Amino acid sequence: MEIQFLQNDNFLKRLNPKEKIILEKVVNDQRINDEEALSLYESRNLPLLSLLSNYIRRKKHGLKTYFNRNFHIEPTNVCIYDCKFCSYSRAIKKREEGWEYNENEMLEMVKSYDNQPVTEVHIVGGVLPQYDLEFYKNLFQNIKKHRPELHIKALTPVEFHYLFKKAKVSYKEGLQILKDAGLDSIPGGGAEIFHPEIRNQIAKDKANSENWLELHRIAHQLGIRSNATMLYGHIEKYWHRVDHLRQLRALQDETGGFQTFIPLKFRNKENEMSYLPEVSIIEDLKNYAVARIYLDNFDHIKAYWAMIGRETTQIALDYGVDDIDGTIDDTTKIYSMAGSEEQNPKMTTQEIVDLIHSAGYQAVERDTLYNVIHDFSLETSLSS
Repeated sequence: MEIQFLQNDNFLKRLNPKEKIILEKVVNDQRINDEEALSLYESRNLPLLSLLSNYIRRKKHGLKTYFNRNFHIEPTNVCIYDCKFCSYSRAIKKREEGWEYNENEMLEMVKSYDNQPVTEVHIVGGVLPQYDLEFYKNLFQNIKKHRPELHIKALTPVEFHYLFKKAKVSYKEGLQILKDAGLDSIPGGGAEIFHPEIRNQIAKDKANSENWLELHRIAHQLGIRSNATMLYGHIEKYWHRVDHLRQLRALQDETGGFQTFIPLKFRNKENEMSYLPEVSIIEDLKNYAVARIYLDNFDHIKAYWAMIGRETTQIALDYGVDDIDGTIDDTTKIYSMAGSEEQNPKMTTQEIVDLIHSAGYQAVERDTLYNVIHDFSLETSLSS
């Protein structure tokens, strides 16, 4: 492990006083504060960020790198909201450019995987009146009726807020209804950037940060696990990112209900913020590393390979990342429509295992709740 190198005198001599304090805290399992997190974002010492984040990652998980076998259902890309960064959605007045699946069509998508060993269906999409609480209640019930063991990870606080307000039920009542219908966990989308200075510029008309945090808080109280995200690399400053991470860490201290944190990179194709350049791979790696160091109470940091590409994902494993999402099977268009490296995001199990192993890590198939299904670390071949 890197601890011997981190305590090497020659290495320590090259660090500034702030870096030495942060290193000491990491080695001694002490929490860094907001000012220290900000200094890491501002640092040009990328090797140090890699060493510190990888030290934490290996202490938590060794060389294990997790993935699952999953597919997405995106009910619609037509949406009543106007998020400036979104390349995926289409306004109602342009709904002919989008899609709107009904329940039967989505159930057929589920049935198309009947003979495949997938463990999770991920359901998120645009917000439209016909996709109401009753719709999702029936959809979840029918998915579970058809395939009871399939884990339903579905909807974001943006969707929940609309559904529950329209149905005139509280967050707790609405989440309980959907849990009873088959909702198993919640993805992390819709968080964007919590600080209103930024959120009001990029996503003003949808659920705010207080809504997002409260919905996850109540979900955790009901025993529904969830993920967390942050959209980075647009008009935010480093201190906005730290503010965002601080609020996530505080809620995790309170509930312990978050499973993983997923930084989501802003992609600038075909949206209202296309005038902004995308940040570099160095900035991507820095963001993963700072998240791993700061979010000491999160078990996992995920790099969504379909968003940043396969090669960057492999490098990110040296910057605190221990999860790279799933096989996906070309069932998501959210990032391919925004210009991500993966225009047809699909990997076989063999390909995802090879990707992890060739980066020097151990591939472990998990279910959505991080129960180990199969450890491929000792295998050299596998049928997909």
